[in-house]
Amino acid sequence: MQKYVSKLQGSIVRIAGVVALVTTVAGCAGFAGGGYPAAPTNASTPDYNYIVGPGDMLNITVWRNPELSQTVPVRPDGQVSTPLVDGLVAQGKTSAQIARDVEKELSKYVRDPVVTVIVTSFVGPYSEQIRVVGEAAKPQFLPYKQKMTVLDVLIAAGGLTDFADGNRATLVRTSEGNKRYNVRLNDLVKRGDIDANVDVLPGDILIIPQGWF
Repeated sequence: MQKYVSKLQGSIVRIAGVVALVTTVAGCAGFAGGGYPAAPTNASTPDYNYIVGPGDMLNITVWRNPELSQTVPVRPDGQVSTPLVDGLVAQGKTSAQIARDVEKELSKYVRDPVVTVIVTSFVGPYSEQIRVVGEAAKPQFLPYKQKMTVLDVLIAAGGLTDFADGNRATLVRTSEGNKRYNVRLNDLVKRGDIDANVDVLPGDILIIPQGWF
């Protein structure tokens, strides 16, 4: 009888250990997933205007003055230089704002200049870029585009790795004070659940954790 009780006690201890392990793993998974609210499906705004940043290429055209028209890069310090205009701040402005600034500077030398600025290569300021970190095939940063979604970001990042736990991914929204949202990447990519596709906003960070198993 005592031998039977000892075996029973041993079994209870082993079961308790398994329960504790499962509870711990579940707790860690819940913490990693964050227990965060689901990201809102629609978040983009129709009045978004692209903000120029270092590395962008600008095609600056001065009407009837081809000698003053050039395609120039935005320097690391956020400025551009064109004929008669040196050190003009472009970072943090829209193309229309830059055009008005160039017109103001050229008006010192040219009568009633008319300037058009077109962004031909996009990088954008760091504050506007979308960052993908963790278990993406190609972690990287991307320039934000109007109506951009998590699916667009994943395609650009080459999808998920074999070790990704996509349904515990987190979207950090810097425009809302680093508020965190849960996104279901596995459901979106592997199960084709289009309801799991959500908008991203300028400055969002997508964090894809590694799975436990």
